Amino acid sequence: MKSLIGKKIQLRPLLASDGAALVQAAADGELWNLPFTVVPSVETVDVYINTALEGQAAGTVMPFVIETLDSKKVIGTTRFWKIDRKNRKLEIGHTWISASWQRTCVNTEAKFLMLCYAFEQLNCVRVQFTTDEINENSRKAILRIGAKQEGIVRHERIMPDGRKRNSVRFSIIDDEWPDVRRFLERRLSER
Repeated sequence: MKSLIGKKIQLRPLLASDGAALVQAAADGELWNLPFTVVPSVETVDVYINTALEGQAAGTVMPFVIETLDSKKVIGTTRFWKIDRKNRKLEIGHTWISASWQRTCVNTEAKFLMLCYAFEQLNCVRVQFTTDEINENSRKAILRIGAKQEGIVRHERIMPDGRKRNSVRFSIIDDEWPDVRRFLERRLSER
């Protein structure tokens, strides 16, 4: 697994030693308190990293940390998961970004780098995204990168607090990728 390098950030492979940096990034906004996603805290970061690395060893997950290029500061994480090589599809998810870096170019650039890799290196025919039905900001962000909403998957997972989560599913397919790529390149050039 290699780093994906953009103009302002890089996505570098997650390491077992990234725990403290991830907790520090999540502390910017106390993101572990969000009700609609799972963000590691001091108590949960080791399990969070081990789960990602076990998925990587199994070939179904490619986890990254999001770093600024200038300072190499860890400001979040994201991953490819649900990797299905036979059917050439995967999901981009487990994405969270430090509060002070939200609503900047970071999410758009991270998704651009990942989509380029998925469609142009892994030859995917489908990339999907899933978010909590109650996470309006995430839903809007996924639509802003050019994904299409497909529907709601009811009781798709049980959250740490026991809530049965309904998830909204989105996708970009290979036929749409050239237009989405041009759109994202324009958006990034304006920032």
